[in-house]
Amino acid sequence: MKFFLFILWFSVLQVTMLHAQKETKSDKILTKLSKKIKGLKTFYVEYSASVKNEDLRQNDSYTGKGWVKNNKYFATYGDNTLISNGLKTWSIIGKDKEVYESNNSDEEESVNPKKLMTLWESGFKNKFIKSDKIGNDAVDVIELYPKIPEKSNYTTITVYIGSAANELKKAVMKTTDGTVMTYSVTKFTSNPEVKDTKFTFDKKNYPGYKVIKN
Repeated sequence: MKFFLFILWFSVLQVTMLHAQKETKSDKILTKLSKKIKGLKTFYVEYSASVKNEDLRQNDSYTGKGWVKNNKYFATYGDNTLISNGLKTWSIIGKDKEVYESNNSDEEESVNPKKLMTLWESGFKNKFIKSDKIGNDAVDVIELYPKIPEKSNYTTITVYIGSAANELKKAVMKTTDGTVMTYSVTKFTSNPEVKDTKFTFDKKNYPGYKVIKN
């Protein structure tokens, strides 16, 4: 999963001042959202997504859900499911009826919905683009772009943050291979009650699936 960036700054004195103001504004917006997400004990999110790549003739769309409790998560995307109890991760591939069990790593942790909701905190610069609307909701549009482009899989990530609700509404991620992924949050619930059993793989729920331990 990948996300967005941000446009160009200006140059010279007046432009530099304007650029500094925009940078400060985007920092404040992102910091405020990060603080909110980190302050939640649990959260639940529903989203729709599209993945397009003209060169590969790819044009897919799917929906997903995610439950998060501290460093534990249960996330679905299409027919696939990811479950993590904080120590182990189970990647469940519906099409192949296979489950890949592995110890957590930084790479696997990167799919944690909580980290995706605060992805701008490391490896990215940011820039405020404009105020806009998604439906009836006012949003702040911010671009993220990698600090070290040659070491990143992303070219840009653009995030749309609800001005009133202080929630991530949409993310558009462009990768170096020409893929464009668009994620739209359709529902967000703060601090729902979630039992720890939600974050442990139970083979009884997946009859006929083959479990492969990495």
